[in-house]
Parts: sequence; structure tokens; C-alpha cells
Amino acid sequence: MKAKPLSASRTILTHFLLPEDANPAGNIHGGVIMKHIDSAAGVAAFRHARRNVVTASIDRLDFIHPAFVGNLLILKASVNLAGRTSMEVGVRAETEDLLSGEIRHVASAFLTFVALDEAGHPTPIPSLIFLTEKQKRRHRKAQARRMTRLAEKQRETACDEDPDHCPP
Repeated sequence: MKAKPLSASRTILTHFLLPEDANPAGNIHGGVIMKHIDSAAGVAAFRHARRNVVTASIDRLDFIHPAFVGNLLILKASVNLAGRTSMEVGVRAETEDLLSGEIRHVASAFLTFVALDEAGHPTPIPSLIFLTEKQKRRHRKAQARRMTRLAEKQRETACDEDPDHCPP
């Protein structure tokens, strides 16, 4: 399987934010933004794997600024880390005020996707090629997040097996 550059997964999606996406005050629901983040990440993961992918986890989702009715939601996603069958995708969500042109960073997230074969089982994916220092730095940070996720998963498994030795 041939390795791919990070740029092969880079994805930009846009969505015009409408009243049905918002609360009565005109603020866009966080769940609406989360849905679009998942969609953008899924496209990036699919482009990298070139096969069906599913969301395995959302490692982190931080809301920075509110989004409003009438804004254009811009989602920028790319694969940061490719393992054997799973990959981490980073997404940056921004809004553009179409009247003023102002761009605001509204949310960032890291999601893990797993590639599936025709039978729905995890299947190998291509590795990543990093061409810039920025890409290499993002990859190192993604590796650190992966190690944290795996350590937490091990701790949870140990707690399931012996709840008396786990913090409340």
C-alpha cells in the first residue's frame, strides 16, 4: 500500500447556517457544528483510506467563539496520524460573516476514524508522508494524543475488571 501525503486528505466543506440550526437567540447549536465537524472529518478520512470509514471517537472538541444564523460555516479537515487501520483527523471550524467578511475560529476537534473492508471489519490504510515541519509537528502531537487515548483505555479496562482499585 503506497503512502500518501497529508495533502491528499485535506478537505474544506462549507455550510450556510440557517434559523433551524439555532436557538431562539440566533446562536448555532453546538450539536449542529459537531455534526458538520464529523462530516468534514469523515470526508478527509475517506479520502485518505479510499474506503468506508466510521467515527470511532471524538478525542477533543473545543468551542472557541459562537456561530450565528447567516454565517457561513467553513470546516477544514486533514489526517494528522495514520495507524494500521485507524487515523486521527483534525478539524478547524470557522465562520465567515458574509456581510463584513470577518472570519472567526469557532471550534477545533480531533476525531478518530477506522477504515472498514467490505465485510465491515477494520482494514489497513496507507501511511502518511509529511513534507513540512508544520505537518511533522502536527503528527508528533497526534502521536502524543494517541498515547494518552490508549493509556486511558487501558485504565478503563483495568477498572472494569477490578472496580475496587479505581478512583471514583
